[in-house]
Order: sequence, then C-alpha cells, then structure tokens
Amino acid sequence: MDKIIIKGLKAYAYHGVNPEEKEKGQPFIADITAYADLSRASQTDDLNDTVNYSKMSKAVRGVMQEAKYDLIEKVAGRICEELLAEFPGISEVEVTLKKPRAPMSGDFDYVAVSLTRRR
Repeated sequence: MDKIIIKGLKAYAYHGVNPEEKEKGQPFIADITAYADLSRASQTDDLNDTVNYSKMSKAVRGVMQEAKYDLIEKVAGRICEELLAEFPGISEVEVTLKKPRAPMSGDFDYVAVSLTRRR
C-alpha cells in the first residue's frame, strides 16, 4: 500500500495530567503515516486523485488544539479518528505523538505514543 508521510508537524497545545500543562501549554510534534491507494494520482497528476496532505496537516493541528486532554494517548487516538473520518481515501493511519517537554526527570529527547488504526 502507498503512503503519505508527514514528519515533525508541530503544534503548541495544552495536554497533560498536571494543571500547569493545561495552563501554560507546551509544544507537541506529530508524525503521520497515512496508507492510501495513490496509483491513480501517480498517473493523472491531479490533486483530486490523492489525499491532500495540506488538509491533513490542518486537521491534525485542529485536533491537537481543539481541547485539553490529560493523556497524549487520547490526543493521538482523536487524530486517528479525525483523519479516517475526514479522508475516505485513507485505509490505515499511524500517528506518533511526541511530547518533548514531558514533566519527568532525566535526560531524554521526548516521550511519545504511537497508534495505528484501520477502517
């Protein structure tokens, strides 16, 4: 199956269990892999024959900023739901949501969850 990949999509949002995370917010980074049949688009060169990654990015940012959730698992799940609902050409989606400023001790690049959902 063909893929559309969006790496490192950044949004400032207000997710976390701690009250200050919901008040001050922090950056989040999403990596999206959407599986779709791109064979027609590869022949026609027509935007209508593919999944518009600009609209996908807007939808992902919208979910990331629409509400304040405790868990990044919930946010990633909502992103999966939204992409499958809004884009019928997507048969499967993988979302990795990174939280580089997670409130925990130690030296780390980020904490992340990765969810995969299918039609």
